[in-house]
Amino acid sequence: MDFSQPRIIAEYGPGEGCHTREIVRRMHPDSQVILFELDPELTQHLEDQFRGDSRITVLNSDAGRLCEELTKRGHTHCDYIVSGIPFSILDPDKKRDLLHRTYDSLAPHDHSAFIIYQVTNELVGHCRHFPRRESEYCLQNIPPMFVTKFYKTANGHAHANGTNGHSHNGNGRH
Repeated sequence: MDFSQPRIIAEYGPGEGCHTREIVRRMHPDSQVILFELDPELTQHLEDQFRGDSRITVLNSDAGRLCEELTKRGHTHCDYIVSGIPFSILDPDKKRDLLHRTYDSLAPHDHSAFIIYQVTNELVGHCRHFPRRESEYCLQNIPPMFVTKFYKTANGHAHANGTNGHSHNGNGRH
C-alpha cells in the first residue's frame, strides 16, 4: 500500500485489529479507515481500541454496505480494500456480489487494490473481473497465507470485463 498521501481504506473483517493497527501506524495522517466487523464483541473491542482517532470508523455491519457507507461519508471510492474474511465459506451468490461491489468501490487508479490474505488461493478464480493481480505465499505467517492484490486497472486503464491476463510476482505462484 502506498501511504505517501491521504487514502480511503476499508477493511473487511478486521477481527481484533492486528492488521488495522499496522495500517493506522503507517498511513498518512489525513487518511481514513472504515472497518466492517460482523461480530458485536469484536466491534466493541475495535471501538475501544481506536476510540479518539477520528480517522477510523468502526461499523458492526456487513461489508456489502461499503458503497452506502462511502456515500454517507462523502466519498465515491476507496483506494484500498483489505480483507481477511474467509471467502471460501461464503455462499457463492453472496461471494460474487461482494466481489463485484468491492470492484465497483475501488477508485480507478493504478494503485487501487483489493488486498486479501487467505489460507487458500481459491478466490483468484472468482476475481477474473479484476484485470491484474499479484500473489505471494507468505510462509512466515502462521498459518502460511496467500496475500493477493487485485488491481482495479491494468496498464493504467480500468477494465470492466477483466479479460486482460494477470500478473504475478515472478515466483511462479498465482
